[in-house]
Amino acid sequence: MMYLDDSEVLTELREYLLQFDKRQREKENNIDLPFSQYAWSGGMIWTQVPGERVKSYLEKYDAHQTILANVHEGKRGEFTLKTSIISGLKIGDVVELQLFNKTGQSSEIINDLYKKTDVNPGSHHWEFPKLPIVRQQVLITGLKGNLVTIKSPLTITIKPEYEAKLVTWKHLKEVGIEHLRITFPHAPYVAHHVERGNNAIFLTRVFNSWVNNVVINNADSGILTEEIANVTISNITTEGNNKAHYTVAMAGVHNVLVENLKVFNNADHPLSFNTFSTKNVYKNCEVYVDPVLDQHSGANHQNLFDNITVHVNPNEDRSYPLFAGGGAGYWKPSHGAYSTFWNINVQFLSGLNNSDSILLNGMQDGPFARLIAIHANHPIQINYGPEPYIELMNKKITQFPSLYDYQLSKRLK
Repeated sequence: MMYLDDSEVLTELREYLLQFDKRQREKENNIDLPFSQYAWSGGMIWTQVPGERVKSYLEKYDAHQTILANVHEGKRGEFTLKTSIISGLKIGDVVELQLFNKTGQSSEIINDLYKKTDVNPGSHHWEFPKLPIVRQQVLITGLKGNLVTIKSPLTITIKPEYEAKLVTWKHLKEVGIEHLRITFPHAPYVAHHVERGNNAIFLTRVFNSWVNNVVINNADSGILTEEIANVTISNITTEGNNKAHYTVAMAGVHNVLVENLKVFNNADHPLSFNTFSTKNVYKNCEVYVDPVLDQHSGANHQNLFDNITVHVNPNEDRSYPLFAGGGAGYWKPSHGAYSTFWNINVQFLSGLNNSDSILLNGMQDGPFARLIAIHANHPIQINYGPEPYIELMNKKITQFPSLYDYQLSKRLK
């Protein structure tokens, strides 16, 4: 994409990269290069709503939003919102629920996201009070007086100081991309964030949509996502000799399922939950090269790695950073409370001739994670913090190998 005319849609991103001097600096490799506008955006197949901004970078581009309801109360895990003014809201509407941090560094919403653990939230959590720090795209299923019922549960409890609101969310629906292969030419690796834009698919502003049965070869990023909800991405293979940034990445998305993804190529972030991602799932995926179960900061929370298989060459010190979390310091920590790992199968490719256990680590700023049934073909230990809940370590769950499938069966009864 570096050889195409600059997209008008990415004007704000280009200005942001210049204004904040976003550069990849690696002294040891003699690299000091500006970030590419395609490091996490753009694709040869690109869903867009014409004229709609996808991601907020600079305040001067903020546009007026149509407020449909101000929301004062709602409990985590429940489906009912208590509102004041309701303007033009109808059953069947798909709208965006937005929650804000208006009270600064010691706000209650930061405490709620990270449960008052010692994780040092970055400055973006309070320096942009007009930016919603938690958002969900929701389907309205009921209206009665000042009560609004939505189809998906709330990720955190709503309090008056969050100044929550329901706003219009323009989107496409029933978009399907399937049964194809996308191949890019071989290209030497330059540096992280300096990708050429060999991105296959970029999904923005779609709802109730899907990508299925796609093979992607030699991409910088296979499938990128932003501002989508209720989408299934299934039966994807990424391969090739080029090093990738992402394979199938989730950023700013809600209720997205990625299942049966096979990763045969080297990637910086093979499976990744990025900024503002909530209640998404990687299910039945397998990573064959340098796996990382990445949670990429930016207030992402309550996401699930479900029945994942990874193939690992441990380090010489008999450790491996399987849980390493990426992202910029101003959006740390790596994730919010209740991120979950369920039935993770670790297949070590070396180090088996030594009976000592192998340590899986890499996460020190991920509060209240749930790690259930992390098991391997060799004894393991887990170092994950702070305050994780760890159960059935070194054991495999056979009765319910997928937590997503188990919960789905309960919902459908």
